[in-house]
Amino acid sequence: MRYIRPVSTPRDAHAPDDDWSTRHSVLSTALRTAALVNVLAADPSDAGGGPAVDAVAEVLRAYGEKEPVDLTARDVEGMRGAATLLRDVFAAESADAAAQVLNRLLGAHTGRLRLSSHQGGSPWHPHVDHADDAPWPEWFLASSCLALTVLVWDRQRPPGRTCASVSCRNVFIARGSGPERRYCSRRCATRERVAAHRRRADG
Repeated sequence: MRYIRPVSTPRDAHAPDDDWSTRHSVLSTALRTAALVNVLAADPSDAGGGPAVDAVAEVLRAYGEKEPVDLTARDVEGMRGAATLLRDVFAAESADAAAQVLNRLLGAHTGRLRLSSHQGGSPWHPHVDHADDAPWPEWFLASSCLALTVLVWDRQRPPGRTCASVSCRNVFIARGSGPERRYCSRRCATRERVAAHRRRADG
């Protein structure tokens, strides 16, 4: 079964507050999507040979996934493929472009919308994967598409962005109002400001 458990869970710096309504929210699922897309971006040619099963499992646990998180290397490889597809949503420059990508993914990779309580093991919540025990890659892609779709619907803008730093591949969820966020973290923003300052100084 794939669902967020309504009990205390490990937390990381990007995980939502430890409150059931927050951890089961669309935003929580969208934040989990971005975190997974980022951890799954490790290149198989890297020293580690791609994302480690333990690293992916830790993100799932941080966002409340029920134990046991029984991932295999094959699951992670399938999730990498899903992450590649989802990255196109984050790269969309407009709500229209994000909607086109999501419509394509929903049409090709998801089932009918339904509510599930996992036979009473969790509160009712929506699913668009084909079954409650769908494989990890299908569940990841379907649940992510659903959350990102609702964000486009609610905000009428792209649900997230890719980091504007040329040395970073991370994606992030756009949150709140105000100036549009361009970087995934303060570290990336600071690095780019310093680089721009040096270029001006050298020029």
